[in-house]
Amino acid sequence: MPKSQTSRLINQNQPIMNLIDRVKNILITPKTEWDVINGETPNTQKILTTYVIPLVVVGAVASFIGWGLIGKSYGFGIKIKGTELGIRYALIALISGVASTFLMAAVVDALAPTFKSEKNFGKSFQLAAYSFTAGWVGAIFNILPSLAIIGSLVGLYGLYLLYLGLPKLKKTPADQVTTYFVVSLITMIVASFVVSMILVSILVPKYNVSSFSL
Repeated sequence: MPKSQTSRLINQNQPIMNLIDRVKNILITPKTEWDVINGETPNTQKILTTYVIPLVVVGAVASFIGWGLIGKSYGFGIKIKGTELGIRYALIALISGVASTFLMAAVVDALAPTFKSEKNFGKSFQLAAYSFTAGWVGAIFNILPSLAIIGSLVGLYGLYLLYLGLPKLKKTPADQVTTYFVVSLITMIVASFVVSMILVSILVPKYNVSSFSL
């Protein structure tokens, strides 16, 4: 392994810098970064607390600012915003981000034997967490609800990250990668959608015309 990669693996005393480096490298140089990740010992708790939650919190804060302080206009003088609404959307971002990562990892790991891949939840969690990176970074656009769609488009880059990471972390044979990817992709989309819809139905109030700001 190159010296630069080795030094990164043993430098664990700067969590913030490590997070920034990981985000930058997984987005800009994913092929080599998956090699680095593959050389790390999976630690689900550490990845959750030092990577997943910090990134999800950034999106949650953006959602709070977007819906709680800025709001979204729907024309005819109608604008939806409010502190309570901002808190609700922040909770959705936080809970769905963590829940989707665990759900994605669990399903990918359960499917591994079907595609002649290594069944290892730690590796599956690495794959899920780092593949979701693009979506969490894109969630920054939630700070302006009218631009949230841009964040969703940025999140699509996570599909490419997933495709590159599967054969490296799950030891998937070349002839199984595409099928495993497609099934995992469907799972990724469904998991995120289902979790988000459940949370929205619980946390987001139903508005009537009299509730709108004019």
